[in-house]
Amino acid sequence: MIGLIGKKIGMTQIFDANGKVIPVTVIKAGPCKVICKRTESENGYVAIQLGYEEIPERKVTKPLQGHFKKYNSGLYRFVREFRPSYGQDIDQINIGDELKADLFGEYETVSVSAKSKGRGFTGVVKRHGFAGFISSHGSHESFRGGGSIGQCAQPSRVFKGVKMAGQHGNARITVRHLTVVKVDAENGLIMIKGAVPGHRNSLVLIHKEQ
Repeated sequence: MIGLIGKKIGMTQIFDANGKVIPVTVIKAGPCKVICKRTESENGYVAIQLGYEEIPERKVTKPLQGHFKKYNSGLYRFVREFRPSYGQDIDQINIGDELKADLFGEYETVSVSAKSKGRGFTGVVKRHGFAGFISSHGSHESFRGGGSIGQCAQPSRVFKGVKMAGQHGNARITVRHLTVVKVDAENGLIMIKGAVPGHRNSLVLIHKEQ
């Protein structure tokens, strides 16, 4: 799906025409430069490659410098590819074009992908929402434990996928069918209804769903 690279600014609230409060996430979307285009004949798939946030040459690896030089492009901190979905046309998008927040319209439906907040190693109560044990009537020592994780004899092992303590967060998450409430093209901001994954200033990918 065609989209933009951006950074999550934070959350706030706005009022609609009827005075109803709408919680929104503010995202600094773009501007993104089209570095190159992938084609079916040369690469086996169709996509556009976008660069976000220009940086000096000393901060770019030699292989990436060669890639940017090949397409006479600037040097960017983040490079991502966006594949068009069914019905989306990228023929009108050319190498060197700059895509901005006005790519999206108000009340348009989008998907947002980002890395969730990393919470480290957590137990089953925080990680999976387990209720824990009762605090009285014989409970002893374990109150936030996971309980039984398998059988006593057969099959003499723990099945894959059992909910246990472990790494919580810091995983790529995509939230679909979010609504763009407001677009501030002048400042490059879009406001999306509800929450999106990630911490403040984290990298997010906004995809058009239509």
